[in-house]
Amino acid sequence: MNTRIGLGLDFHRLVPARRLVLGGVDIAFERGLLGHSDADVLSHAIGDALLGAAGLGDLGKHFPDDDPRYQGVSSLELLAQIRLLLAQQEYRIANIDATLVAERPKLAEYFPQMRENIAQALEISPAQLNLKATRPEGLGSLGRSEGIAAQAIALLSHEAK
Repeated sequence: MNTRIGLGLDFHRLVPARRLVLGGVDIAFERGLLGHSDADVLSHAIGDALLGAAGLGDLGKHFPDDDPRYQGVSSLELLAQIRLLLAQQEYRIANIDATLVAERPKLAEYFPQMRENIAQALEISPAQLNLKATRPEGLGSLGRSEGIAAQAIALLSHEAK
């Protein structure tokens, strides 16, 4: 068996009149993330980590932001499509570790539902997914609550033939 690791990183700006969706969970907040899809920065980072580990490019390659099919789409749906791409290449997800970077809102209370949503989209156990959050302590644009970032690392296994 061989293993491959991938890293995903995503940032989105917080703007008025948008829903804040992270890990497929609607979070009550005065602003939401700007993007072509639902702008779920956590799901995007995880998707990029999975695609990178498999050597399949990135989200933009598979789900371009100028394609109307992806306007407002749930990023959990994108993760489900990535799961199918991995299955076609005979990859299995071993584990995912992800970190959200946000000054506000506080996110830990939403982690159980985020884990369930993402695990369901990827058809893995929630135990294979670890989520954390950190605050930038007022530093930079993230520290001024102008956006939210996420980073994820994924380990895939592949059965050698």
